[in-house]
Amino acid sequence: MKANKYRTHKCGELTEKEIDKEVRVAGFVENIRDHGGVIFVDIRDMSGVLQVVSNDDSIFDGITKESSITVHGKIRKRSEDDYNDKISTGTIELLVEDLEVLGKAKNVLPFSIITSRESNEETRLKYRYLDLRNPKVKENIIFRSKVIDYIRKIMKEEDFLEIQTPILTASSPEGARDFIVPSRKFKGKFYALPQAPQQFKQLLMCGGFDKYFQIAPCFRDEDARSDRVYGEFYQLDFEMSFVEEEDVLQIGEKVFSEIFKKFGKGKKIDDKFPRLTYKEVMEKYGTDKPDLRNPLELIDLTDVFEETTFRPFRGVPVKGIVVHDIASKSNSWFNDLGDYAVSIGMSAGIGYFKVNEDLSFVGPIDKFLSDQEREDLIKVAKLVPNDVIFFIADRTNAYKYAGLIRDELGRRLDLIEKDVYKFCIVKDFPMYEWSEEEDSFIFTHNPFSMPQGGMDALNSKEPEEILAYQYDFVCNGIEMASGAVRNHDIDIMKRAFKIAGYSEEDLKTKFKALYKAFQYGAPPHAGMAPGIDRMIMLLLDENSIRETIAFPLTAAGGDAMMDAPSEVSELQLREAHIKIRD
Repeated sequence: MKANKYRTHKCGELTEKEIDKEVRVAGFVENIRDHGGVIFVDIRDMSGVLQVVSNDDSIFDGITKESSITVHGKIRKRSEDDYNDKISTGTIELLVEDLEVLGKAKNVLPFSIITSRESNEETRLKYRYLDLRNPKVKENIIFRSKVIDYIRKIMKEEDFLEIQTPILTASSPEGARDFIVPSRKFKGKFYALPQAPQQFKQLLMCGGFDKYFQIAPCFRDEDARSDRVYGEFYQLDFEMSFVEEEDVLQIGEKVFSEIFKKFGKGKKIDDKFPRLTYKEVMEKYGTDKPDLRNPLELIDLTDVFEETTFRPFRGVPVKGIVVHDIASKSNSWFNDLGDYAVSIGMSAGIGYFKVNEDLSFVGPIDKFLSDQEREDLIKVAKLVPNDVIFFIADRTNAYKYAGLIRDELGRRLDLIEKDVYKFCIVKDFPMYEWSEEEDSFIFTHNPFSMPQGGMDALNSKEPEEILAYQYDFVCNGIEMASGAVRNHDIDIMKRAFKIAGYSEEDLKTKFKALYKAFQYGAPPHAGMAPGIDRMIMLLLDENSIRETIAFPLTAAGGDAMMDAPSEVSELQLREAHIKIRD
């Protein structure tokens, strides 16, 4: 590529081979250092940093940090005492012959560029164009680009066709709150931004495209978390027709294992991921997003206390967690864990026993147990001296609380395996769950999933007994992808939605296109959607998902840089047929 008037070389690509050669570089002023009358200026571009000096320091008069400049001069060797092994150009420097300021920066910056990640996030995002100059922030965005390029390579090698689906679509009840867009041309009507390309990818299968993928933007009006961005996120969306569940799971394994091997900085990952049922992970880990790096497992003790006189354990699920060799921990350590238990909703804290050498127990509730219960506990929990067994009992939240306590124990006791990505596939989710709020059964997962057993299961089983062909990919306790074998049979679809309270008329209006398409020979199909932002967050070992995105909204959902959301003019409101109510 022909050099332009601003630069002949990039800063970070210069080497000792260019010594005594004239070059021109351009970039931002990273630092200005006055060493007793000799001024050194560091210039930073995408490739790295280069030190420049001059025999006439007045050439630097008036320049400010973060101004963009172009510099022409000759490369020379630094003195050995001045080597900088922290940068690739640390043995050379540029002796300036002429310098031009292309864009002058204010004297005072809102934060130091090099340490911007230590600044207030709201301020960083307000001046995101400055924050992006921070080398680490920039590296994250470059890393994201490389990962997405590699994802595309994998999918195309597997003969998937990249197809873009619409951004303006119809509102539909798919689990989260829609972002709606008023229509100027159709008075009183609204588009919606897609929560996911769910219906479109199924319609592509109906249209005869048997392998589809895209890097899909998804829009959901859901509150942000450390692993969820407010408003907009991206996923690898893919779908396949004339396939079964295992076909999709194998593609998912390939995508994750290859990506994490290439970009995971040497951390271990298996090619094959264990398949675990929803029932199994809830029983063993108390969550459908288990962190398999943690060796602790839950034990069901409900039967042990079936006839207990200890009221908190009677007639409710009781889960136990056994930890070896911690009986010597101080009372304050156990008290701190009790405080954590209260903080997650366990009003009475957490019960526990320490196991003595003679297998007797020490603990606040030992006196409430019968000899038979003690004997059963030792047998069921396989207790040995110096063990501690923790108890979690609750009528409705025993699994949830036990899972959180398991995670906390893993962290506090440093039990989490290091330098490894532990994936698993959780499958066989319940099709329905009872909602106290709605006083009816609702879908627990994707409403377009195929029930296991088809129409027979829908007609002969209680709703809570019906399983679906649904699956999640989980890594280190984080949900990385969801997917399902889709319901492609119109009669099964009508029956499945009826159980969840939808009439056939609801299907015709809320899912109009699928309702019609399934009456024209829809093929069996299945797919999944790995979350790209979460994938990159895990690979970068970042604590906030916003560190993986070039221009994220704040945790509160605002954009201080672009001043969004913002008011619009009365003319815009009138054109969209909208009136703002007080």
